Amino acid sequence: MNETKDYLVRGMAWDGKLRVFAVQTTALVEELRQRHGTLPTATAALGRTATAGAMMGAMLKGNEKLTIQVKGDGPIGSIVIDANADGEVRGYADHPQVQLASNAQGKLDVAGAVGRTGHIHIIKDLGLKDPYRGSIPIVSGELAEDFTYYFATSEQTPSIVGLSVLVDEYGKVLNAGGFIVQLLPGIDDDEIAKLEQALTTLPPISALLDQGETPEGLLRWLVGDDQQILGTLDITFKCKCSHERVEKTLISMGEQELVQLIEEDGQAEVVCHFCNEKYAFDRPQLENLLNQAKLKPIQ
Repeated sequence: MNETKDYLVRGMAWDGKLRVFAVQTTALVEELRQRHGTLPTATAALGRTATAGAMMGAMLKGNEKLTIQVKGDGPIGSIVIDANADGEVRGYADHPQVQLASNAQGKLDVAGAVGRTGHIHIIKDLGLKDPYRGSIPIVSGELAEDFTYYFATSEQTPSIVGLSVLVDEYGKVLNAGGFIVQLLPGIDDDEIAKLEQALTTLPPISALLDQGETPEGLLRWLVGDDQQILGTLDITFKCKCSHERVEKTLISMGEQELVQLIEEDGQAEVVCHFCNEKYAFDRPQLENLLNQAKLKPIQ
């Protein structure tokens, strides 16, 4: 297993006919597992989505960011991932304790957890007045095929997506990672056939990562040496929540809600969906927030 920190590489290949991304997300997915207490099947579903999110975030620029919502009819409920152009990723699943028997291939049954009916929504904040919204029906629930379908239909960019999460018998993440290869104008049928042949002989991503293969190495397996790495990006778990942000949220509830909270409970505990951090407020703190709410101008 490669113990180096998570990172992503992006580049071009085959004289500009392919755009390529590859990423290692082992530490990110393990942190998600620890924070949310996911069981193996849920770890794989959340981890694959986070891996896709890390690569899709790397396609953005500046302060742009995106949210992925996987809403299937499976027992895990919704999976939500936030990612940005700086390699920062966070996320959660509605029901992290989902664990299913292995599928017919002897692998974690991600499609069983996600469901085979539903939608994947992509919301991109590109700094414009309205965010970009793309939505596709779930086509397999295994997620890599679903994101492949998303790029082909919503972004009109034929793409190949590979996503992988491997856990040990105790549920710990051994490795996680993936790739996206996008076909650009100018690629011919022979080159597409060559790429398809590379995919059929590609060992499982988890096996390559387990042997210590790097993101650059994953790309070599796919497109050979005719590639140009244009940049690398550290991938990290990062949540934007803070005590100050939670205070603002409580103040925004208004006087009536705060008075009710103080009189009925005398305290409050707010838990962040994305990172599971708990923020506790005692009566004096809530009374202070109530005073701030009273001073807040009416909008």
